Amino acid sequence: MDLRAAQGKLCQMSKSEVALLAMRSVSVLRGENLALDGVSLRIDVGEHVCILGPNGCGKSTLIRTITRENYPLVRDGTSMSILGQSLWNVFELRSQLGIVSPDMLAACTTEARGLDVVLSGFFSSTRIFPNHAPQPEHRRRAEAALERLNISYLADRPVVEMSSGEAKRTLIARALVHEPQTLLFDEPSNTLDIAGQVGLRETLRELARSGLGILLVTHHVSEIIPEIERVVLLQRGRVVADGPKEKILSGERLSELFGVGVKLVRENGYFHLHA
Repeated sequence: MDLRAAQGKLCQMSKSEVALLAMRSVSVLRGENLALDGVSLRIDVGEHVCILGPNGCGKSTLIRTITRENYPLVRDGTSMSILGQSLWNVFELRSQLGIVSPDMLAACTTEARGLDVVLSGFFSSTRIFPNHAPQPEHRRRAEAALERLNISYLADRPVVEMSSGEAKRTLIARALVHEPQTLLFDEPSNTLDIAGQVGLRETLRELARSGLGILLVTHHVSEIIPEIERVVLLQRGRVVADGPKEKILSGERLSELFGVGVKLVRENGYFHLHA
């Protein structure tokens, strides 16, 4: 069975039959350091999940492992699959899992127009280069992604002239052109001012309510939108807690996670930390 046929079969399976992500006893080395240490994690298709932890806890390594930039150590009992498959063509994987990261934002701070940035998602680049040949269908889907986020007005605006919030939404549109099942957000509010953070949270909520799965990876508790039902705590490369948001998020547990005494306050469905 070829890759496309396998993906078609997966689409016919119920959510209970195949996980978006299934990791069992996964360990990853970064240099000589064990950045992930025996991580076991299952995330189902359509779930809204936050992976929360301090800087240096292994969040970036986890993301790079999911996107196949890092690979687990080969050990007995270790396994990892995405949508039921252990082997993926990376380009095909991006059509199932959209990524929005600070690294991508930094790479897009150019004279490229908004539409070109969104179109670049079809070519795994950050802009349209002379060797690229976007097809009419590519352009239609790119324009639809901009319209979905109410930013069609950014199609002809260079990224360098956008606010940080506008640039971030343009990257989300780029991730949406493949119509993925899940969007992975890596520290999404980095570089955003208060207005940009508020706008981003509303965008995340709209995407979650539309049926897209949301996988949020962050160290900011305030980024956890009300639609996220589950929180996974990551510390020193290990999962130290995993469960319903209401049970996992507590001042005591977060004080231990971040290594400083904090008070947890909930307001209008959001959580905030105070020292």
